[in-house]
Amino acid sequence: MSNLQNISRRQFLKMTGVGGTGLVLATMMPGWKPAWAAQSGSSNALNLFVSINTDNSVDIICHRSEMGQGIRTGLPQVVADELMADWKLVNVVQGLADENYGNQNTDGSRSMRHFYQVMREMGAAARAMLEQAAANQWQVPVSEVKAQHHKVIHQGTGNALSFGQLARAASLLEAPKKDQLKFKAKKDFDYIGKDVASVDMHQFVTGQSVYGQDVQLPGMLYASIERAPVLGSKLVNVDDSETLKVAGVVQTFRMPDQELPVVFKSLPGVAVLASNTWAALQGRKKLKLEWQVGDNKNHQSADFHTAMQERVKDKGKVIRHAGDAYKAIEQSAQQVTAQYNVPYLVHAPMEPPAATAVFKDGMLEVWACVQAPQGTQATIAQLLGIDKDKIKINITLLGGAFGRKSKPDFAVEAAILAKATGKPVRVAWSREDDIRNGYYHAISSQFYQAGLDDTGKVSGWVQRTCFPSISWTFTGTTDEPSDGELSLGFGDVPFAVDDLSCETHKSTGHTRIGWLRSVSNIHHGFALGSFVDELAVKAGKLPREMWMQLLGEDRLVDPTEQGFAFTNYNDPKEIFPIDIQRFKQVLNKVADEAQVEQSTAENEGWGISVHRSFVSYCAVATKVRVENGKVSVLDMHLAVDAGTVVNPDRVRAQMEGAMNFGLSLALMGEITYQNGAVVQSNFHDYPQLRMPQCPTMSVHIIESTAPPGGVGEPGVPPVAASLANAIFHASGLRIRDLPVNKQLQV
Repeated sequence: MSNLQNISRRQFLKMTGVGGTGLVLATMMPGWKPAWAAQSGSSNALNLFVSINTDNSVDIICHRSEMGQGIRTGLPQVVADELMADWKLVNVVQGLADENYGNQNTDGSRSMRHFYQVMREMGAAARAMLEQAAANQWQVPVSEVKAQHHKVIHQGTGNALSFGQLARAASLLEAPKKDQLKFKAKKDFDYIGKDVASVDMHQFVTGQSVYGQDVQLPGMLYASIERAPVLGSKLVNVDDSETLKVAGVVQTFRMPDQELPVVFKSLPGVAVLASNTWAALQGRKKLKLEWQVGDNKNHQSADFHTAMQERVKDKGKVIRHAGDAYKAIEQSAQQVTAQYNVPYLVHAPMEPPAATAVFKDGMLEVWACVQAPQGTQATIAQLLGIDKDKIKINITLLGGAFGRKSKPDFAVEAAILAKATGKPVRVAWSREDDIRNGYYHAISSQFYQAGLDDTGKVSGWVQRTCFPSISWTFTGTTDEPSDGELSLGFGDVPFAVDDLSCETHKSTGHTRIGWLRSVSNIHHGFALGSFVDELAVKAGKLPREMWMQLLGEDRLVDPTEQGFAFTNYNDPKEIFPIDIQRFKQVLNKVADEAQVEQSTAENEGWGISVHRSFVSYCAVATKVRVENGKVSVLDMHLAVDAGTVVNPDRVRAQMEGAMNFGLSLALMGEITYQNGAVVQSNFHDYPQLRMPQCPTMSVHIIESTAPPGGVGEPGVPPVAASLANAIFHASGLRIRDLPVNKQLQV
């Protein structure tokens, strides 16, 4: 995966703003953009850094964005463990936006699974260099020395030198080759696999954390932007006369018109800049704008969804097949057919988007709560015509994100206004802005059909999906889902069915479609998990029994063998295969822990579902009560196999959050469009789960030696199906159209 290099402290300073004083190590990722090529001649890219300082402290860069998932703790944990460092002496340094880090986009649940081994290598290499430096100083074989508890000890005499005392000498040594590294055994881990509190916890609980909405600069203007309500609109007239009369309003600014594709461009509109946020908001209310609305003014989500539901009833484009599914179903003893529908959804993180920018002497500096700092830098450079090396992106903490803050349009807005005014400008989105002008999870419809023989065994399987692709946001023309989207719980269906047909239908975009926590797994997981439950009912089997029958024998599944261009979350299938045994393990664990097959009180029921996403496996069991037309969620269990787990506390927290997130979407999540504009505006009509609605929750982490899988997203996909199945078993009402509150009080 990587090579290691002892580098200069100047290079460390360039990418972090922090000067190292001793040993500075960088890992080099083959195939990535060259870094410091003029100095080193290397064709590889310096990527991540560890600095051991003469004051005995250790600086570890986190090049990923922190949004509560704990990555600023987890990655340094791995380094510190292999280094034999004292955790109290570790400092975490937030890396700036720099392409030399490789991919900094903190989404896709990939931070730990892509960098776990790299961080182990860095810790082990630094330890080896410190040990060699100590051996040189004592003039003994390196085999006689050993790093322990932030020191290197001579095992014969007990003499010890601290890491700080050895840092200078170690910095003069060549980094060891990867095949020379010695790694700790799992039984010897001090931090990996242990609950380690967040390095940001003190700042969190004392109110000292700096989020995007918190940035303050001297002389800063506060901007609130009235944006186009319908995608593709053009501003034809602006009356800001009343706005300019509001005390505190400094000026207005017309944002650039934008053409398709939308990508991450700022939306057209008018910015109100003021000396305080309140004045900007009040001035914005008095704007009188006239829009030329394009074709999207005809977008009515209800009609659009109805047409989609009709479309999936017909045979579509086959993307994976085996045998003859239609013949098998036709000849079956019983046929089961169902459709499942999911509306548009929006991220609604607790902290809406915010960015601050200042432009001076040709240099632009931005402070923003972004998941993708390099994407932010590149987008601003392209749209404003500024060289990337003249743009500095500072990453604040993120008050939630769920994928929204990997789209940097809000940072582009701040950059445009800072460059235009010559003053520092903070753009803060309101909740209404966030819900009405965001990027949206695709509206979708799924069709499922299967045959059952006389014994209740599935004898044929057809599934279809239809939704506007995220790719439309980037092209303006794409009208069918990508292989990557279809690899999220659809084309990778793991069942042992001889006759199978997976099909897609076309659909175009009418709004900004973007990835939302677990992406297409949301609608595919809901449909697949619900349909298995329906088959179990029709076959007279327990849901767990039907799942086990469909999963079949323990084996590794490769969808490419049946013609599907499976992308596997851009990870090698040799390392992260679809493993049926792991499916069964999490399903059995959650079913046993929740005792889902025990009898329940009247009007109560359990529902289960299981799903693989981001190369991890999650099963959810949900218990509900349905009385007098109201559903109450009573209890939830989640079992997760995410491979090697670095910080169990953070994994439990992520899974608890995923259950809450999934319940919010399934129970109440719905964005609708009328005449091309979003109807909803705040939490009163796009509600989130409230504390009285939240059930008791239990998380069960499967012990595993497999490589780390994703954690941030895999807990979401099984939630909706487990909830809908529970409602059926409690009441006989089958929920096929989300959200649930269209049919039951919640």
